[in-house]
Amino acid sequence: MFKRLLFPARLSASVASFLLLLARVCIGLMFLNHGMQKWLEFGEMSSNFPDPLHIGSAWSLILIIIAEVVCSFFFIFGFLYRIVLLPMIFVMGMAFFVIHDGSLDNGGELALIYMLVFVFLYLTGPGKYSLDAWLEKRILADLNE
Repeated sequence: MFKRLLFPARLSASVASFLLLLARVCIGLMFLNHGMQKWLEFGEMSSNFPDPLHIGSAWSLILIIIAEVVCSFFFIFGFLYRIVLLPMIFVMGMAFFVIHDGSLDNGGELALIYMLVFVFLYLTGPGKYSLDAWLEKRILADLNE
């Protein structure tokens, strides 16, 4: 029993892909929640939202909402997976390094955690239970015909 805790068996590709699906759904829904809160409070937040890119508070908020809502949907379904992760990583990098000055206080820790998880998930890929995997299979099947 103790040996299995220290040295578990390797995961099969199907189990690993299922865990990636579970991670995409759970993390994506949490990130989507952040974006929905901002979307619902757009009127109150747009005038004083942080503007690290110097494009205006309202435009900064719009870009954040796109990254947190639209990209989260695509991320959850594994569609254009690595492409949509780039703005999500960028947004959390800006939040941590610019808005929170690299500090783990007052929300900086959450931004860093999201950013690191997104980087790790970028590197692992979406797994076989994703729209990208399905599309790849379809495209390769069409090319082989």
